[in-house]
Amino acid sequence: MSIYSVTQLNSDIRKAIEQGFGHVWLMGEVSNFAAPSSGHWYLTLKDERAQIRCAMFRGNNQRAKVRPQNGVQVLVRGRVTVYEPRGDYQLIIEHMEEAGIGLLQQQYEQLKVKLAAEGLFAQERKRPLPDHIRRVGVVTSPTGAAIQDVLAVMKRRDPSVEVIIYPTAVQGDAAIPQIKNALQTAFQRNEVDVLIVTRGGGSLEDLWCFNDEHVSRLLLNAPMPVISAVGHEVDFTICDFIADLRAPTPSAAAEQVTQDRSIQVSRLAQLQRRLATVQQRRIERQRSLLQQLHIRLNQQHPQRQLQQQSQRLDELLVRVYRAQQRSLTHCQQRREHLAQRLQQVHPQREISRAQQKLTHIQQRIPLVAEAWLKQQRQRQRALLHALNLVSPLNTLDRGYAIVRDEAGHVITQPEQTQPEQKLNVKVAGGEFNVRKCSE
Repeated sequence: MSIYSVTQLNSDIRKAIEQGFGHVWLMGEVSNFAAPSSGHWYLTLKDERAQIRCAMFRGNNQRAKVRPQNGVQVLVRGRVTVYEPRGDYQLIIEHMEEAGIGLLQQQYEQLKVKLAAEGLFAQERKRPLPDHIRRVGVVTSPTGAAIQDVLAVMKRRDPSVEVIIYPTAVQGDAAIPQIKNALQTAFQRNEVDVLIVTRGGGSLEDLWCFNDEHVSRLLLNAPMPVISAVGHEVDFTICDFIADLRAPTPSAAAEQVTQDRSIQVSRLAQLQRRLATVQQRRIERQRSLLQQLHIRLNQQHPQRQLQQQSQRLDELLVRVYRAQQRSLTHCQQRREHLAQRLQQVHPQREISRAQQKLTHIQQRIPLVAEAWLKQQRQRQRALLHALNLVSPLNTLDRGYAIVRDEAGHVITQPEQTQPEQKLNVKVAGGEFNVRKCSE
């Protein structure tokens, strides 16, 4: 058995304690605080049942965020050791801060690491915002500055977007259950396209309800994309990392879910001009086609039938043109009506309807005109065929002739002629005179 000296025993105990504990975090109430001229701090940290002596040397306490006072709770980090001359074990403090803020920050970091390890912050699980947002839900205090900022921005940018507020406290002990209840209500109703969770800036304690693990995990069940806009740009909460999108401020969240109305109006006007141009071009093409057909029909035989058909074509051309003009006028009136409704309804939906209707009209115009023209061509060919069948000129082409006397009467019987009578004979290639021989 070895026999220790007091110095050796205290030295071995110090080494064992330092190797066994290393650095530790410790929270306690300050008592017996002393700050001698050396610049070092000496104090005792205690709780209800025990206490420990502490020292914080000048090089460390100059960087301390708080100066200890008797009766104040502090959070410290240091190393456990033994003061060998007296055999007292003590804590050498290297870092000190207020206990409340330090604990919250520590809990925040621990929860952040935990949820990140589970993959809840992964970018691939985040959903994009919808292209067309018509209804936005806001989980916040109905009397706070955040909701006023959100409403003001949305009214300025796009007043047609509807806002539904799910009221809740956003600070204090009652905030966490109220926030959970508001989220569950929004999820069950599922009546909005995007959900904004927001409040104004504040201290870590003020924002702590948005660092709650249950609130954060509840956001994972949201049936719609969620935007977290808690605090100011420098404030980050667990909800910011869980949400599909983080906005630096409540106003920025409102901008992300709305489109600038002036841009929408400009886009609608541009589409209207393009629709009018396309329609006018189609009308001009149809008019040119009908005019060409009109000219071709006027050049064909027989003249009288063609004139009647040409007159009919003119009438139909006027009717088609008027129908097209009425269609264009209707489209223009519809376009003006859409522009008037832009303040109350989402413009993209109305543009889609107008485009579908115009496309339907544009598709029907050439089909109707083409069907009618096809019918008229068939009727014309039938008339020409019928006329050719009964035309005497067609009979002459087959080798027959028409014989007339000097008065122009057609000779159909030999008894109608006299010897030496002068006759006129018309054949396909022309006509000539003959004289009947004496019998």
